[in-house]
Amino acid sequence: MQSSLGLFSALASRAALALSLFLAGGAVLAEGAQAGSSKPQPVVVELYTSQGCSSCPPADALLGELAARDDIIALSLHVDYWDYIGWQDTFASKATTERQRAYGRALKSRYVYTPEMIIDGRVDVVGSRREDVESLIGEAAMRRKPLALRFEDVDGGRVVVPPGSAPEGGAAVWLAVYDGKHEVSVGRGENGGRSLSYHHVVRELEQIGTWRGEELTIPLNLADAAARGRAGCAVIVQQGRVGPVLGAIKMDLDG
Repeated sequence: MQSSLGLFSALASRAALALSLFLAGGAVLAEGAQAGSSKPQPVVVELYTSQGCSSCPPADALLGELAARDDIIALSLHVDYWDYIGWQDTFASKATTERQRAYGRALKSRYVYTPEMIIDGRVDVVGSRREDVESLIGEAAMRRKPLALRFEDVDGGRVVVPPGSAPEGGAAVWLAVYDGKHEVSVGRGENGGRSLSYHHVVRELEQIGTWRGEELTIPLNLADAAARGRAGCAVIVQQGRVGPVLGAIKMDLDG
């Protein structure tokens, strides 16, 4: 008799435990469904590269794959400090080099290099290390950005930054306008004689505003960029000037 009561008690305890686990699982699922109800913002991946860098083509190819993904804003930014070896990068600019150096200071790096990828303004990685890149993108995707930007098709286009708690000193609002794809025949330098492919090459990068916590509406001349053959644009809000990305959005301009 005592044994039967013990068995009944054990079965009852197991049933209660199973019920509690079921209810807890349901709560987790419900919480997850709520958290996933809003579309996550894309992860910003900036590749600092050069046509004169022999180790860059694998990273350029990887960025091309990332550029095809909806969950990523992939930007190819060409630096000019490789030009001295005999080939002038056709997309390089001093402004891009200065932006990379600013990241170096912000991330407390000992030096800048190519191919360097900056993920969401928070961390850098060698752009040809696929597994490391994918891992950092996955971590960034799990980190919810506080600002959900939106485009409005009004008066040539505009971007709206919602109100919120701004970092001390505010946040820079950047507009990056980029091309789709380029094939470049490199005549000299480390890649001399090679034909290289580049995706989402940034042709214009400018700070178009500073967000200090208020709702901010900034007009964009997207029709002009489209008329000049640009493929897309991205608006990125970063803490400080090149700090962590607080919000980002992209738009196709080539139809």
